[in-house]
Amino acid sequence: MPELNVVDIKGKKSNSIELPKEKFGVHVNDAVIHQAVVMYQANTRQGNASTKDRSMVSGGGKKPWKQKGTGRARAGSSRSPLWKKGGICFGPTPRDFSVAVPKKVRIAALRESLNAKFLSNELVCIDKLEASTGKTKDFAKVLENLKLNGRVLALLDGSDEKAFLASRNIARLTLNRASDVNARDILSNKNLLVTKTALETLLKRIQ
Repeated sequence: MPELNVVDIKGKKSNSIELPKEKFGVHVNDAVIHQAVVMYQANTRQGNASTKDRSMVSGGGKKPWKQKGTGRARAGSSRSPLWKKGGICFGPTPRDFSVAVPKKVRIAALRESLNAKFLSNELVCIDKLEASTGKTKDFAKVLENLKLNGRVLALLDGSDEKAFLASRNIARLTLNRASDVNARDILSNKNLLVTKTALETLLKRIQ
């Protein structure tokens, strides 16, 4: 049965939690993670790039010169893509980039992303996080005690309000809720910091 150590704010082990052996400590399914991450990234695209073709550019209704006899190339409109101030040929138009992925795949991707962090020792669980002073430097000291370097995603469900206020201005620290986090959020950060309450929520979501 794989176990995850639970530490206190000083980085010392205070307890441990048993994780489901069929979900943690096994091979990571990269294909499921890839499907979900592609979906999350595609759904963030606005798709509002727009250009005008020759039919949308104002003017150009008059034929510039007669068809024959001038010695110049044939021209039917001054808004041709070949002309200056003409329309755009094969330019982008507004479109929907969203991708649909089944709910079971999204849940599996969340499970596999947590497993990947567990296997790489980048999943840190803290028993309780309280900031009595509410100062940013005190919260930064907690991260230093936990030896969290690089980008950190913190799921501080169950922490007091002062902990949120103290952590807002820390660089490379992102706050989220365990009920809203997804595989892309987890994998875009090097370390994952969770409270016991947040971990319980995550384990319920991947059942």
